Amino acid sequence: MRSTHPRSAAVAALVATALATGLLAGSADAAEGAAAADPVRIHDIQGTTRISPLNGKPVADVAGIVTGVRTYGSRGFWIQDPDADDDAATSEGVFVFTSSAPTVAVGDAVKVSGTVGEYVPGGAASGNQSVTQIAKPVVTVVSSGNSLPEAAVLNEYSVPAEYAPAGDPAAAGSVNGLTLDPSRYALDFYESLEGMNVKIGTSRVVGATDPHSELWVTVKGWENTLKRGGTLYGSYESQNTGRIQVQQLAPVATQPFPVANVGDKLTGTTEGPLDFNQFGGYTLAARTLGTVKAGTLAPEKTKAQAADELAVATYNVENLDPTDPQTKFDNLAKAVVENLASPDVVALEEIQDNNGAKNDGTVDADQTIAKFTAAISAAGGPAYQWRSISPENNKDGGEPGGNIRQVFLFNPLRVSFTDRAAGDAFTATGVTAGENGQAALTHSPGRIDPANPAWVDSRKPLAGEFVFHGKTVFVIANHFASKGGDEGLTSSHQPPVRSSEAKRLLQAQSVNAFVKSLLATQKDAKVLAVGDINDFDFSATTTALTDGGALYPAIQSLPKAERYSYVYQGNAQVLDQILTSPAIKAFTYDSVHINAEFAAQNSDHDPQVLRFRP
Repeated sequence: MRSTHPRSAAVAALVATALATGLLAGSADAAEGAAAADPVRIHDIQGTTRISPLNGKPVADVAGIVTGVRTYGSRGFWIQDPDADDDAATSEGVFVFTSSAPTVAVGDAVKVSGTVGEYVPGGAASGNQSVTQIAKPVVTVVSSGNSLPEAAVLNEYSVPAEYAPAGDPAAAGSVNGLTLDPSRYALDFYESLEGMNVKIGTSRVVGATDPHSELWVTVKGWENTLKRGGTLYGSYESQNTGRIQVQQLAPVATQPFPVANVGDKLTGTTEGPLDFNQFGGYTLAARTLGTVKAGTLAPEKTKAQAADELAVATYNVENLDPTDPQTKFDNLAKAVVENLASPDVVALEEIQDNNGAKNDGTVDADQTIAKFTAAISAAGGPAYQWRSISPENNKDGGEPGGNIRQVFLFNPLRVSFTDRAAGDAFTATGVTAGENGQAALTHSPGRIDPANPAWVDSRKPLAGEFVFHGKTVFVIANHFASKGGDEGLTSSHQPPVRSSEAKRLLQAQSVNAFVKSLLATQKDAKVLAVGDINDFDFSATTTALTDGGALYPAIQSLPKAERYSYVYQGNAQVLDQILTSPAIKAFTYDSVHINAEFAAQNSDHDPQVLRFRP
């Protein structure tokens, strides 16, 4: 999963850091310096590239109409020049950073003196684009109650189909120095409107309301549309240009933010300044917010396995630990029983230790698992037994002190687990030839290649042997390295730098080699590699897992429009997978959509289920 933090604290920290490091241009004598500068227009400040030609310089008496006021987080207001120039590449709006609550009101005509700066949300290391702004301002209100400049329209006709230009190789892939081409590239189009008053009409919700009071819509209703209402992220070349994040300028305490699920409609007009932030890139900071019209989306339920079918599932339960409310355990348990039809084997990811994020050296998770399995039984499910290996303290990544790990649950009335010299956090399981030359694990359960540098600060794969109707099935539960640290799609580098891929590639190669060792011992061994792969079905990670035909990504058996398990920034995408060895020739696969599309989530991932006859 991606780690999340309270936005208010994060924004405050970023602002403080920016002031301390100079990311926010400005100084105590900014107003004095500005007084000596010639008046300039807002489009002169914005220029035709992402970086202001006046960056770091004082400006005086910059005129504009206030189009939005933000009284929390990064406090300030937006102004726009109602008299636009003839250059589509130059924005007519700019943010004025005040640090304290602004004293202006929407509709005020003002003159602002201060210093032009480029603020990078998240800091320069994030790769994010910068926001052109005026810092340490001296503000004069000339008049009030003025009409606002007409809003620029974001819709399927105005937003280009091509996402971004290729970055300048001489500048490490940066697009900052390139002249904007807003008629060709969506990112250039949005940048050309940075700080300006924009609006959208009725739009489909493609990212549900999150705990930070924001949602995602698309202004292109036809763009990679899914049956359930989302927008598919199906390749690195198709980033879905119509997506835009929506927040509101009014504090939630005074104006509750609407709750929306994927497929709902944000109806009417939503209008306000176009912002850029660390957590979503270009964002419509709504001064006027439309009304949510609820759709009919409901959580899915998979088909129950037949008597002679083995059902294997994978489910990331998002940092589950005994300190979580009982309702989380109950809701997750109900999903296992009702939505997943009580699979025979369930590989769980993100089971935390017995006291969760308390960082005191605790690594065992028997209490977490006992509480979960009890909740499943109470929900009418089987009395699952379990197998797992406790990690070394704080060596598997995730939340510090949480010690997340993978766990096998299995229904002993349907399937048995082959216990064989159970491994520990440090001992690698291997492959040996057992009876009749059939492959067997040296340790079951056991960890795969735990000393490999690929698994440093990451979850080590958990392998186990199961027997169903006399047939052995090997299951490998995975939780690959997080995508945290990768640059966003709106990065100042194009294509964005995806630094986390290197580690997942090594992890995939490690798992692939282990599967090949099973197949070398027993050609027709039935192997399932399951879990939170943290990468797309079209990624190099998936390609490495399948190398040499060792595994097949079963999600690719679904129609392309059904291949997703996670929704991030309005893009429905694959992170969770089940991959099969060649001997598993016929199966039924289901990505069971119960979380990712909904504002009310028990996890941020959708579980996956595969049914087959061994």
